Amino acid sequence: MHGACAAGARQCAPLRHLLLRYASPMQNFWPSSGYNLLQSNNGALVVTDDFLRALYLRPEIAPVAESCAAELALHQALMSEPRRAVGGTEILLMKDPDVQANYRVVLKFRDRLLAVPTLEAAYVNLFKGDGVDVPPLFVFELTQIFLRHVLGDAADPLEARMAECLFRVQKISILEDGAVMAADDEAIEVYAETGGFGSLGELLKKQNTPTRSVDLDVLNDDNKAAYWERDERHDFAVSLNRGQPALDALMRVLEKWVKRFLGVEVEIKHKREVDDKMWVWHVGLDATASGVLNDLYNNNSVEEERMNRLLCLFELRFKNPADMRANISGKPVYLAMAMDAENKLKLKPQNLLLNLPLNRA
Repeated sequence: MHGACAAGARQCAPLRHLLLRYASPMQNFWPSSGYNLLQSNNGALVVTDDFLRALYLRPEIAPVAESCAAELALHQALMSEPRRAVGGTEILLMKDPDVQANYRVVLKFRDRLLAVPTLEAAYVNLFKGDGVDVPPLFVFELTQIFLRHVLGDAADPLEARMAECLFRVQKISILEDGAVMAADDEAIEVYAETGGFGSLGELLKKQNTPTRSVDLDVLNDDNKAAYWERDERHDFAVSLNRGQPALDALMRVLEKWVKRFLGVEVEIKHKREVDDKMWVWHVGLDATASGVLNDLYNNNSVEEERMNRLLCLFELRFKNPADMRANISGKPVYLAMAMDAENKLKLKPQNLLLNLPLNRA
């Protein structure tokens, strides 16, 4: 049985080989995202056959020793002709029902990508209609690809690290001195399981052998160049406190994200509180923040426990007020992000694309 589409998995050797073939000679961070397999057409990203082949080499559907003849035949056919139509009968011939389900999910995602001319259009279409109908993992991977495109080969390493917050869950810790720290949730789980020693750590844990605790390094202006050596390890923590370089980097990333998709320039600044009697618009950057902002806007009471989950408030302004709806032109848009009940930060960058008050459809 192959891995489930909703879970992360280790790259197989053919996929790594395919990705490395397209490695850029410049700063090629996040190579496993598949960004290098895409083509650019007037700045927009276009799906290629090799990008689709990488999709078929995912562990969820890549053949294994137990694969039946029907599964092997379909996989070989797709690798030869990545855009070929697949009939339901071809999938039903596979012996493993889990593999059948995985193929249906992957091919549905592929068909969404191929239904429109650009990857950007496919991404935006995911959030229309009745809601997202593909696994969150695919949404995160598309988000990573677009952020890689937005940041470019000359990216600032702090911006690259903060961009990770838009497609990877962060675990939030508030220290005794008031420092608000964010670290990759998956990386923390790995360290908790292995003590930082990988498979050796797992073995030691099974034998009840103590392993040393591992503190994640904190990325800042002084050591940010080290990010490029560890860009896919996701093992740098960052400070989200006001005035810290990581928080400034996040605001710059969000500005670039808006410009890339909406074609408008905005400026985002940190806010201590919303003291605006003429508050007219807000966007929560995650589900928790959206709920708190909605209640505050509607003058509903918000319990202290929920208020304490707010991590940051921002003020977004359009550089050209004419880009906003005419009736609120020039007014600020308030943004917020918050951790959930498990102290996790789950940002939804699509909220900025769907909910800003633009002066057009």
